[in-house]
Amino acid sequence: MTLPPLNPALFHLDADHLWLMHCSEGPVPRSVVRSIRAYLHKELWPWELKWKEDYLGIPDALRREAARIVGGEAADITLTPSTSSGLVAVAQGMRWSRGDEVVAPLGEFPTNIWPWKALEARGVRFREIPLWEGHQAGAAAWSSTPPAAGDDVEARLLAALGHSTRVLAVSWVRFQDGLRLDIASLGAACRARGVHLVVDGIQGAGTLPADLSGASAFASGGHKGLLGPQGQGFLWTDPAFRKDLIPLGSWMSVEEGTAFDRASTDHDRAWLADGQRMEPGTLSIVSCAGALESFRTVNEAGIPAIAAHIRLLQERFLEGLAKNPAWAGEAGRLRTLLEAGRLGSILSLHHGGRGPAAMHELLMKGMRRGVYASVREGYLRVAFHGWHEPEDVERVVDWLE
Repeated sequence: MTLPPLNPALFHLDADHLWLMHCSEGPVPRSVVRSIRAYLHKELWPWELKWKEDYLGIPDALRREAARIVGGEAADITLTPSTSSGLVAVAQGMRWSRGDEVVAPLGEFPTNIWPWKALEARGVRFREIPLWEGHQAGAAAWSSTPPAAGDDVEARLLAALGHSTRVLAVSWVRFQDGLRLDIASLGAACRARGVHLVVDGIQGAGTLPADLSGASAFASGGHKGLLGPQGQGFLWTDPAFRKDLIPLGSWMSVEEGTAFDRASTDHDRAWLADGQRMEPGTLSIVSCAGALESFRTVNEAGIPAIAAHIRLLQERFLEGLAKNPAWAGEAGRLRTLLEAGRLGSILSLHHGGRGPAAMHELLMKGMRRGVYASVREGYLRVAFHGWHEPEDVERVVDWLE
């Protein structure tokens, strides 16, 4: 294999801890900590802070780096604290009528549930669609069958759209089973039907190249695959879609809002047309400074290179896992999904009847060996990233023997 696109020396990692949980929390590069410290030191002496360079310049630079992550334009980026806040801005900004509907796959992470359910008070219906035969969620999640490569999940979702459907809200990569949806084909089909595709992108951002050609909105936090600190994310919106969104109403979302040579009490201003139209107000510049450094690190390594590296590690892992009788079936299922382009960076091994107690004990066995993975709703999640090496793969295979 070639060298990892993200040099392991960028991180404060050690041989005693093999972190396979960027799907929960990514390690921040050392440079992120240095960047945050540098900004906080300026806060000690506020006369050192520069209006254009720091207060305006850092967010502007972050919008540019966020745009590179999704292959878009900086003007289409809204800085938000999290994925949730981005989706809330979309849900609350749309102009709804009683009887409108939002459709989502069954088993979405709560981030992509509650912004839409909050609209029920305004007469908007929220409906979930099972993605394959035997797909279950909620209290029955551990009884669900896992997805297979032959499942046409996009066709199921599109068939569920009706005349009252305004939004199809999906996760790009699902948090528990790891299934990757084809957002490009979904977006094109939704657009042809007059439906807006809104994407929770956090489990793919930073580890997969994005194609948002048919999407209306894409929200992501920065603390997982993008390797940033918690509390700083972004929202991308299509310009035509954003034009019809009701602004959140912050003083930063109007023209010349930060131009103090103009009277602040002069309210004769238009709402901005770019992504700042939907920003909530004064930004946390220290969070922006940290996210800026992490996003730059990912972009400089190259998301296509990171994705290709993860793919090689996954193939190697599944080859090793296939030799383990206890996991051979899952290795085969995941291999077909991988070859079909159905996976992101999360390999989710279905418990296969083992149950919560056995999966918990498996996690504890891994932690005793310094291997840190996670379990969600019946799946053991192993998430490789751009800094992992072949030796890490062998260590995971050994743990599961």
